[in-house]
Amino acid sequence: MPPVKIIEAGRPGFGTAIGRALRGRCPNCGRGQLLASYLRQVDHCAACGERYADIHSDDIAPWLTILAVGLVGTPVVVAVERQVDWPAWLPMTVWPLAALALALLTLPRAKAAIIATIWFTRSPGSEPS
Repeated sequence: MPPVKIIEAGRPGFGTAIGRALRGRCPNCGRGQLLASYLRQVDHCAACGERYADIHSDDIAPWLTILAVGLVGTPVVVAVERQVDWPAWLPMTVWPLAALALALLTLPRAKAAIIATIWFTRSPGSEPS
């Protein structure tokens, strides 16, 4: 017998919650902001009141960012370097700047996705003291 899937009324699905978080919005309602600044999350949603203060993404977001930049960046670098014969200084300037830009774009979205995942799964927010 397949497991029974229980969905609470008014609670969004996982894909919806992640999609909202990737846009920087509250995973619950999609109206309020999830991040107060570049990486600082809000204590609670201004629109629906959902609490996010106890959710800690810790080192998962930077790890996910490094993984994503490496998995996306490395094949691009290899493909371009095989096709183009640049002077030595150009790739030494272009590739680190491209990796930095990609990391800076990915990091807040990775943090938001992790927060949404922790929120959706109702995982414990912090370690016991």
